[in-house]
Amino acid sequence: MATKIRLRRGGKKRNPIYQIIVVDSRKKRDGSYIEKIGTYNPNTNPASITLKFNEALDWVMKGAQPTNTTKAILSYKGVMYKKHLLVGVRKGAFSEEEAEKRFAKWIESKDEKIKVNIEKIKSTKDSILKDKFEAEKKYSENKVKNTKEKAAAEEAPAAEATPAAEETPAA
Repeated sequence: MATKIRLRRGGKKRNPIYQIIVVDSRKKRDGSYIEKIGTYNPNTNPASITLKFNEALDWVMKGAQPTNTTKAILSYKGVMYKKHLLVGVRKGAFSEEEAEKRFAKWIESKDEKIKVNIEKIKSTKDSILKDKFEAEKKYSENKVKNTKEKAAAEEAPAAEATPAAEETPAA
């Protein structure tokens, strides 16, 4: 039986949330599955991924073929790199301790990149909100200024017209 690791769609219309599942390759996209190993929510920024790492690694080592999107998700979480290291250990290229050190180093660098990315997103979001606030503040000030000018313009002709009306009956 050929197994695949792929996404199963759920959620609302135009608001999908996917389950990462292991399924027989002949089944439908939303058909029955063997095991659910995680979820993927592309609606958040950055996309949120929960994954049962050991189960995913176990299925990949058994030969389950991930689809393109799922392979990208597994690579992002480190499952494909861990598989690469374990195959190297099995072939005798290096020891298991060395593989664990390499993987820990990779995870550490990956976490740093993710933190930098999240900070960048937050700072961009904050600057956009600040710019919107400044634009709205300028708009409000201009609106108040224009209202005062209109009120002053309406009062000035009225003040000039009333003395003229008073002079006409006296003549």
